[in-house]
Amino acid sequence: MSQPKLRNIPAVEKVLQSLGPLDLPRPAVLPVVRRELAALREAGEVPEFDAVLAGIRTALDKLRRSRIQPVINGTGVVIHTNLGRSPLSDAAVATLASIGANYNNLEYDPVTGERGGRASYLEHNLALLCGAEAATVVNNCAAALVLILRHCTAGARKEVIISRGELVQIGGGFRIPDILETSGATLREVGTTNKTTLRDYGRAIGKQTALILKVHRSNFFMGGFVESPTTEEISALAKKKRVPFVEDLGSGAVIETEKALGLAHHEPTPGEVLRRGVELVCFSGDKLLGGPQAGIIAGRAKLVAACKREPFFRALRCDKLILATLQTVVDEYLHATSSSSLAAPIHSMLRATPEELRGRAEKICAALAGLPVKATVGAGKAQVGGGTLPQAVIESVTVDLLPQGRALADFAAKLRAGSPPVIGYVGGNKFKLDVRTVFPRQDEELVRCVRACL
Repeated sequence: MSQPKLRNIPAVEKVLQSLGPLDLPRPAVLPVVRRELAALREAGEVPEFDAVLAGIRTALDKLRRSRIQPVINGTGVVIHTNLGRSPLSDAAVATLASIGANYNNLEYDPVTGERGGRASYLEHNLALLCGAEAATVVNNCAAALVLILRHCTAGARKEVIISRGELVQIGGGFRIPDILETSGATLREVGTTNKTTLRDYGRAIGKQTALILKVHRSNFFMGGFVESPTTEEISALAKKKRVPFVEDLGSGAVIETEKALGLAHHEPTPGEVLRRGVELVCFSGDKLLGGPQAGIIAGRAKLVAACKREPFFRALRCDKLILATLQTVVDEYLHATSSSSLAAPIHSMLRATPEELRGRAEKICAALAGLPVKATVGAGKAQVGGGTLPQAVIESVTVDLLPQGRALADFAAKLRAGSPPVIGYVGGNKFKLDVRTVFPRQDEELVRCVRACL
């Protein structure tokens, strides 16, 4: 029996013309249109032409909203991994624009007129900032760790000794054991989840030991019946056995988090752990440092130089934009005369007082008066985020919104669909926007977005 004939599927060109002018490139629109029309054929039912267009516009809107774009972060998470981690300072942004728009001396020495060293100025100043003999940069902290491991396990020795309590999982599902295996190393676990002694390390060291690796628990904490040797103790053992000692700090704090940022918890700095006997340290550039995504390696000059000689280093190196931006960020630290003069936006957010935040929240609520939404000032608990300082909870202030005649989930979705998207959270049967993570310059724009949503 023959199948019933379907109503004619609209032609691709007819649909493209009917969509009118779009802010998406035609080559990007074309496969979406073809995919949606093919789905209609597969389904066996073809709606009216206007409904076909509406479905395609929805698909194109989903594609459009997946572009990287600015958002208003009202989550209260200062270093938000999903929202791009640390925003850059004005000077770093200006450097990014200047270097991106012009030729530059990336590998050219203006003094000799010949080919020059890549990132030599940055490496010099990074070493100063970290209190290290030398430093270099790759594209993220995981890459930095892989490079160090590849160098240290390049010979016959392949074993990397690490405490079971430090086999952490970082963002995106990546795990330290996976990174070790990727680098060609053999994992040698010591101790237990909650207790590792110096004797455990000592008994594990043998002819196959390539290095001792310590991983800072920057994205979680352990309490109760726990024990681990000090960095100084592990360092003394490593030197006695002539084994390299490396630490992955991850979070990238280069200043005292208590004094400079007013936080209740301490995050170890590269300078601290190097002074305690660690030979190489690696950490992220886009977390507490407040720079672009990068993996920084600092420590003994001999080991840093050896890592840079690895052929794999070229595959991991940063481009001109990252190097120049990070260079500006490092210079800002070296220029700073006090914690209040630090230029990274995350520092300003973390230092903001509840009184300052409350004043802004009250103005935002007043600007929403007369709209079909109840806007009140509430209390919040902000977080540092980015896998850093997991115990640090910061008193904050929120703008609490209760829309009239609309479900909170629909209201939140509508705000996310705005331009720019507004990201908040639902708590206590209200939609909350933590003012700490909203830039003061975004307050008026935030009001405009809520008005448009309503």
